[in-house]
Amino acid sequence: MALIVLTDAKLAFGHVDLLANTAFSLESGERVGLIGRNGTGKSSLLKILAGIEKMDDGLLQYQQGLRIVYVPQEPIFEAEETVFDAVSKGVAQAKALREEYEALSIGEWDDVAHHRLDEVQSQLEALSCWNWEQRVHETLDRLHLDAEVKINTLSGGTKKRIALARALVEMPDVLLLDEPTNHLDLDLISWLEDLLKEYKGSVILITHDRAFLDNVCTQIVELDRGILRTYPGNFSAYEVLKDQEMNSESLANARADKLLAQEEVWIRKGVEARRTRSVARIARLEALRTTRSQRRDAVGQVKLAVSAGDRSGKIVADLQNASKSYDRPIVKDFTATILRGDKVGLLGPNGAGKTTLLKLILGTIAPDSGTATMGTRIEVAYFDQMREGLDLNASLEDYISPGSEWIEINGNKKHVKSYLSDFLFAPERTNSPVSTLSGGERNRLLLARLFARPANVLVLDEPTNDLDIDTLDLLEQLLQGYKGTVFLVSHDRYFLDNVVTSIIANEGDGFWREYEGGYEDWKIQKARSDKIRAANSGVKSEPKPEVKIEPKVEAKPVAAKSGVQKLNGKERQELEALPLQIENLETEQADIGIAMSNPDLYKNEPELAASMQARLSEITADLDIKLQRWGLLLSRSES
Repeated sequence: MALIVLTDAKLAFGHVDLLANTAFSLESGERVGLIGRNGTGKSSLLKILAGIEKMDDGLLQYQQGLRIVYVPQEPIFEAEETVFDAVSKGVAQAKALREEYEALSIGEWDDVAHHRLDEVQSQLEALSCWNWEQRVHETLDRLHLDAEVKINTLSGGTKKRIALARALVEMPDVLLLDEPTNHLDLDLISWLEDLLKEYKGSVILITHDRAFLDNVCTQIVELDRGILRTYPGNFSAYEVLKDQEMNSESLANARADKLLAQEEVWIRKGVEARRTRSVARIARLEALRTTRSQRRDAVGQVKLAVSAGDRSGKIVADLQNASKSYDRPIVKDFTATILRGDKVGLLGPNGAGKTTLLKLILGTIAPDSGTATMGTRIEVAYFDQMREGLDLNASLEDYISPGSEWIEINGNKKHVKSYLSDFLFAPERTNSPVSTLSGGERNRLLLARLFARPANVLVLDEPTNDLDIDTLDLLEQLLQGYKGTVFLVSHDRYFLDNVVTSIIANEGDGFWREYEGGYEDWKIQKARSDKIRAANSGVKSEPKPEVKIEPKVEAKPVAAKSGVQKLNGKERQELEALPLQIENLETEQADIGIAMSNPDLYKNEPELAASMQARLSEITADLDIKLQRWGLLLSRSES
């Protein structure tokens, strides 16, 4: 039986229908990803399902006794309250019931009090309210939250966890999450994925994180032009089905338009006689016209172009043993050379120092020790995730091009209204204040201003927050073809894989290391380097029993002799050569991965792409064999 059923839902905002006779049902245990363009009404639909907002018309039905909890994009807390107090608000009903039960237990005893006591006891048992404090503490432990810390000292990611904790202690049957991954770093996103996959209730979530949708959802629901369309499976399955559906819809519309054009020609020639056949044909023409006028065509695509500015020098930045500390080491002995055209992703937990490292690279701050040298002819454009550069009172036109109706993109002049329409802002909205825009629209406006400025270095700090999936795809394509240098801070794994050519990752204690390739390449290389490092540290920490038994014998020669006794000369040479062979294979693997990330390769040189894919498979198999062989020889040498 369905937990929630929505029938013939209607909701309009001005002249735009957000919901047009929309239907939806949620079954027990489903994890639904709600996707769609910015401004299509996803958050409004989620609030309607939560009972927070009302629709213009339609029917919403809940299963009897259903418990629903809604977690908004930006949770609001009282600044001075503790984490425990904030999370305890999720069990406010349990607290009230138990307090009433305790008051009734020690109050005057009569039939009315006895009857009410029985009712309260039944509700307490149904809602598991007897031990609400234990439930709160267990949830806080599970989410690694300190109960005594005050809210006003915490980051956005931690506040998001507190909001989730408050929702979970209510033990809802349905959990509604609006952009749950915003402000969370990669570790917390992975943790949330595991949490939701183990969750026993049903989940409806809005997110544009495609990897998150892939890993969590059992069903994708798309809000498109006022209609909800359901696709079984995760996001990858949705993409396949959506392509097929769009192709079929395009062909059907083309056939209908062709038939309509033919009938319009016929009617203009005049009807020869009022025969039954002609009357029926006129009626069909009227039906075709009505169908065409009611068709809701797909929303236009964002048109992205960036003003590239003058070409920078070949070297954008050169850092040699650069270090920076505040109350703790943020960057320690970091060495790297950033070249023109590099697309660099920065990975690390919130608070690790990604912004500080960026400032060192761009010469905004000086290192405490070491050197950080900027290249020549550098023009930087900066995208701020906190939107601090937004003037909420300015109109869209004035914000993009203050004091002028024209902007220049790569030598071509364009009217500001036309430029804003490329970013899906209608001409009638260009004089509206920025404050009227949604979160996703504000991000689009920031991108519009960013790309209107000549720059050969783009710094993008969480650009994917609140952007819809279509815009993300187009932004990826733009950055792939961008000739300048890109620094990208993002927790969107798909976006990183599709854009960056190298990763600078935080290794802890202020250490940063550069890896070739995207996010998945970093994961593979990081796992292998950790394995080799752990094995090497194990070798160094091996005890040398010979020293204790024979004090007169020098320890090093004996240890060296006993460590290789079980390997013959050929095997010792193989053990020494394997690490370099593994490193060379990993380098070749990364190079091929970078080459295959270019979409033009598949169009212009499909045979080369196929041979690269075959070579990549060979390298993967060869690496597995060599790693196993290296581990075997190493263990024999240690025994």
